[in-house]
Formats: sequence, structure tokens, C-alpha cells
Amino acid sequence: MSGVHGSSVASEDQETHEPTTPQRVEHVEWAPPSFPNSGGVPGWGPWEPWPRAVLPTSQALAPRPSRIRRTAIAAVAFVVVLGALAIGLAVSGPSKTPTSEIASKVDPGVVDVTTNLAYQNAELEGTGMVLSPSGLVLTNNHVIEGASTISVRDVGSGKRYTATVLGTDVTQDLALLQLKGASHLKTVTTANSSTVTKGEAVLAIGNAGGLGGTPTVATGVVEALDQSIVASDEASGATEQLSGLIETNAPLQPGDSGGPLVNRSARVIGMDTAASASYQFQSGSGGGFAIPMSSALAVATQIEAGHGSSAIHIGPTAFLGVLVEAVPGVDGAFVTGVASGSPAQAAGLVPGDVIVSLGTQSVNSPTALTRLIGNHHPGDVVQVGWLDQFGMQNTATVSLASGPPQ
Repeated sequence: MSGVHGSSVASEDQETHEPTTPQRVEHVEWAPPSFPNSGGVPGWGPWEPWPRAVLPTSQALAPRPSRIRRTAIAAVAFVVVLGALAIGLAVSGPSKTPTSEIASKVDPGVVDVTTNLAYQNAELEGTGMVLSPSGLVLTNNHVIEGASTISVRDVGSGKRYTATVLGTDVTQDLALLQLKGASHLKTVTTANSSTVTKGEAVLAIGNAGGLGGTPTVATGVVEALDQSIVASDEASGATEQLSGLIETNAPLQPGDSGGPLVNRSARVIGMDTAASASYQFQSGSGGGFAIPMSSALAVATQIEAGHGSSAIHIGPTAFLGVLVEAVPGVDGAFVTGVASGSPAQAAGLVPGDVIVSLGTQSVNSPTALTRLIGNHHPGDVVQVGWLDQFGMQNTATVSLASGPPQ
């Protein structure tokens, strides 16, 4: 728990190509974190069990023809030869390079990211890209938010590693991981994303549906550049505006987040950012979006160098230990749960309270609380201000603990 947590149920693309495993989700938001039997409902009533501790993945529907799982190519090879369907060999631009050939060059630098959220009794799935042979991995921040542990499977070698978070940039939805004990890993090859053009053929590669195994491929074209969307946690009300994005009609799915968007030369031009069960796009045209790779690499370089900023958080995340939600008419972060043994519990916070300040800064929403806690590190001593259920002002000084990434 980064101090706060919420969850939402929404999907930018609810179609999946295969049934998904129950109790697995691509991401559950950590603005703030939740935990089993800890919830509550908006309002000033009694604390009740919160049914959103574990969110299911989207329901399996009919697959889109532009997404393939390449393990099935052999079974339909005769169809391809006859030319009836080009499902496994869709060409990618003037080079006529087969889709499967392009993807096979990128796959070794891709990883499956499995995030365990002990406080929520959930296991979440996403994708990442290997940036260095020693195990630097770039992924979306929303893939690893609230992780108690992170496990990564390297597609190139098949090996599994535990990962630590070196740093995050919530404003650009980026996170840099370090795989423990990794060496000699295959890496992705990147391209200057400023050269991307509208209409350019692209492939989105990822762990669609969180199924693991051979990465899936979605084909499409670049539909627009420099796009902006608002991404939010529907339950908590926490929002972030992402800008400068590449829009594509390649059908991204939950689980693809953090994966590579590549051109016909098998070079990565962007990072797939897909809406999921708890990461919702509030604005935009509804297509798939990718963070330009040049921008993502600039953030990764800054994190690796240990250079924090107002947007970039380096190292462990501070932890207050409250579950909060946005409630209409309530100016602050409404508390629906408090973690046992947390700084919040020691301060005397209980469900039904409304946090209105942290340190010298006012708190008018869960988003504001998340950002303020993100500016701190474990061990920082801050004053928390809140209104109790009777409208009385309360303050307490707490020492923030170490918790999962925001």
C-alpha cells in the first residue's frame, strides 16, 4: 500500500482471445491499497465487508482476427499457404516481412510481469521490456502499483526472477524494475519515436489476458500522434492525464500493458498502455495507446541514475495504510479501511474519517493524498489531519512506513 488504495472495474478492450484464469487481474489500483475484509462503502455508515478485494479479468469473448497467439500458427499453416487467411503471416508495410518473423525478433526481450498484492489477495498480470542484459525492465506503473512482491518470467530464457522497483513516474505511467540475479538477458531494440508517422504499420506484443507463454500479437496502424487521455481508478476517483501518446487501432487487451509497440523493422517505438479491470481511460477516442519510447527511455535513464523529481519517485514508497475513496460532496479522502499495524491505525484513523491534510498541504481528494504520500519516503515524519464522523478536527504525527509502489 502506498498509503492509499482503490479499485475499479473498467476495460478499454474487453475482448480476449482465450478464457482467462479466475481470480487473476491485470491490475488493481493502489490509490490507496486494499486488503481482504477491509473495505467499507462510501458514506458515513458502518464499516462493512468490501466485495472488491479481488477483481476478475474481463470475460472471454470472440477473438479479433488481428490478434494471434503464435503457438497456433502451425495448425493453420495450410490455410496460409492456400492464401485463404493470412492470420499468422500478415505483412507489415512495404517490406512484406511476416508478422511472425517480426515478433520472433522482439519476443526474447519481452517479459511477463506477475504482481502479487498481499493486502488484496490478488495476483495481477502485465508485460515488460528488457532494457539491459543485467535485468533492467521497463513497464507501466499501473502494472506494479501496490505490489507486495513482483515475479518476472523472461520470455527469452524462460527463467523466473523476483524484481524490485527502482523508481516510478505516476504522471507518465512508467516504472523501472531490477531483476535479482539476472545476467546475459536479451534486450529489445528501440527506435526514435519522433520518426513515427500516421498510417505506419505496427505490432503490439504482450501478455494479453495474463495467460503467459508465447506473447500474443495485435496488428494495426498508427492512427494519431500526440494524443491525451485521462486514466483513472473509478472507485477511488484518483486520476492522471497522460499526454503525447501514440494512438493505434491494434486491439490492446488487459495484460498487454508495458509491452512493446514495434514497427516493421522490429524496433520498439512505444510502450503499450491498455485499459484494464481497474485502469480506465476516461477520455480519448477509445483506441489503443502507447507511450513514445523516446519519452519512456528518458524517464528510465533518470530513474536508473537515482535522480528524483516532483514526478519521479526513487526507491521504496512511503506507506500510511489507509483505503480511501472519493465521495460526492466530501472535500478530502474518505477512509473506508485502515491496515492493521499501520501508521494510520497508530494515529487513530478509522473508517468513516476524512483525511484533509498531510504535512503542510491540504488534501481535497484521494488523488491529492496519493501524490503527497508519493513525495515522501519511508521513515519521514508527517502530520496527518482528518475529520472524524462527528465533524471534529483531529491531527496526529506519524512516521511513514515502507509499502508497495503507488
